[in-house]
Amino acid sequence: MDYENKLVLAPMVRVVRDFSSSNASLPILGFYRVFLRTQGALPFRMLAAEYGADITYGEEIIDHKMLKCERVVNEYLGTTDFVEKGTGGVVFRTCPEERDRVVFQMGTSCAVRALATAQLVCKDVAAIDINMGCPKSFSISGGMGAALLSKPELIDDILTTLIRNLDMPVTCKIRLLKSPQDTVELARRIEKTGVSVLAVHGRKVADRPKDAAKWSEIADVVAALSIPVIANGDRGHVECFNFSPKGKLPWEEVKREYVRKCILWDNDVKSTKQTIKELIMHHSCLEFPEGKAVNKCETVADLGKLYGEEEYCIAVQESRS
Repeated sequence: MDYENKLVLAPMVRVVRDFSSSNASLPILGFYRVFLRTQGALPFRMLAAEYGADITYGEEIIDHKMLKCERVVNEYLGTTDFVEKGTGGVVFRTCPEERDRVVFQMGTSCAVRALATAQLVCKDVAAIDINMGCPKSFSISGGMGAALLSKPELIDDILTTLIRNLDMPVTCKIRLLKSPQDTVELARRIEKTGVSVLAVHGRKVADRPKDAAKWSEIADVVAALSIPVIANGDRGHVECFNFSPKGKLPWEEVKREYVRKCILWDNDVKSTKQTIKELIMHHSCLEFPEGKAVNKCETVADLGKLYGEEEYCIAVQESRS
């Protein structure tokens, strides 16, 4: 998997950025573009890919959760679903069209579980990524995410176990440590495990999203390593986060296309509504008629009707009947 000069869709929680074009790139990297924050589910990944994303990360999934799943080929949708036993809930959904670009990001604190999870999904994704940067309490309390930053031996164990047993790229994402030197030393240690790429979020664990990312400290990591480094942070060095070669696209067009993909891939309605509401809040207010109408929708078909895609919804249903 080639990471050089690529547009990368990040494994994050919310959708808040523009789908538009720009030639701007990070000076400290030269050959990398930056992450776009995302909901991470299949429809949004496919939307980003349609608009020009070369690599798309799925949302972080905890190893314990994934190991409760079984791999199911969904012939109805043309997808591969990882379905939780007992509940029937789809924990991760992918499709052959994204096989060569989708990265599965995992939350883990155990090399054995990490490998078992990776082996479950490895036939259906392009790479495995370990999240070592999440500062959320649920992640840290479980020894995952940013909790790993203080456990370099465990980091070595997880990454080397994956790399020795998988025939695919293994990557990870970290945050900045207390000092630039500490961050560089950890990055060098991670590089020695054989990872293909290291992503660095330009904030420390205690920092909040409102705090500016420290790009100079990421630059220190770039200078110290020979493997590719992906910078992750805020918008300080670029005009916009973007994919589309057509230029800035109208938000109405983006929302409709997203709804179409949610219809096509039978996306969870709660996830769909959350993403649409994020798009609305970026330019408007949920208290306006559109936001209130979205809140009232109970199915993805309802959303299709709201956004003028009722005929498309019917056509998709008929094609599968």
